[in-house]
Amino acid sequence: MKYIVFSFVFVALFLCSCRNNKADVVRSSDAQTEDTLRTITEELAYEGVSNYCHSTYDWSVAKDNPDIMYVQMGEETDAAYQVVFRSYTGAFVHFYVDKASGNTRMVEKVPSLDIEEEAGTINIFDYLTK
Repeated sequence: MKYIVFSFVFVALFLCSCRNNKADVVRSSDAQTEDTLRTITEELAYEGVSNYCHSTYDWSVAKDNPDIMYVQMGEETDAAYQVVFRSYTGAFVHFYVDKASGNTRMVEKVPSLDIEEEAGTINIFDYLTK
């Protein structure tokens, strides 16, 4: 009789633990695909880049003269939005936001020195409010 009771308890615990693990896997995969299911719009591209720029760069120098630093939309292609950040130094950072994935390539340009270089990548979803 003991073996039947222990077997029943073991089977019940096993089934409960499997069900919980399966639910956790489903929840974590839902969280991972939540961002990829969102469509990148022009507004989201602008918002994400603006949030990134405001968190990364010091905007205090533009307090009295906001025209020396800004974020604005650039050209749009079938695959990406371009968002441009202008620094008070005269440099521009062009953000190329992939419409499908949210991956964003940054290219820094300094027109007065004729310099253009890759400045890294971010994912726009990391800078959007949920």
